[in-house]
Amino acid sequence: MSLYEIPLTTIDGQTVTLDRYRGKRLLVVNVASRCGFTPQYKGLEELYRRRKDDLIVLGFPCNQFGRQESGSNEEIRQFCDDYYSVTFPLFARIDVNGASAHPLYRFLKAEKRGFLGREAIAWNFTKFLVGPSGDVLKRYGSRVKPEAIEKELYGFVGS
Repeated sequence: MSLYEIPLTTIDGQTVTLDRYRGKRLLVVNVASRCGFTPQYKGLEELYRRRKDDLIVLGFPCNQFGRQESGSNEEIRQFCDDYYSVTFPLFARIDVNGASAHPLYRFLKAEKRGFLGREAIAWNFTKFLVGPSGDVLKRYGSRVKPEAIEKELYGFVGS
């Protein structure tokens, strides 16, 4: 199964695939509302607004790290609206590690391992950059801010 065929559930409960984004770069991020990295929502939203013709940010809430995303999908959506005015696509809460890891994250982790060859996601706000043809190009740890990714991809922020 290709990346574009994996069934996903939006935060509003619709079943979709990533085929709608074929031909664009994707930044896939496991997000959480009560995490030290939560302020990255601001940078992710700014990146998405500036680059959405070329780069789509996709947020996947996950509660596997310190129970930092324990709300319902509706509560997560409301939090994102209220505090960060998120317009990039959000999906239903998933697991990214373990036996119940979502197939998308199984695919991503198999394609790009993390620090020291580690497959498991270490924490919230791990990011995967996917190329226009569906190839997983790079994996970024939680500490890498969206601004740094934009600078790497486009030369400088806000270009």
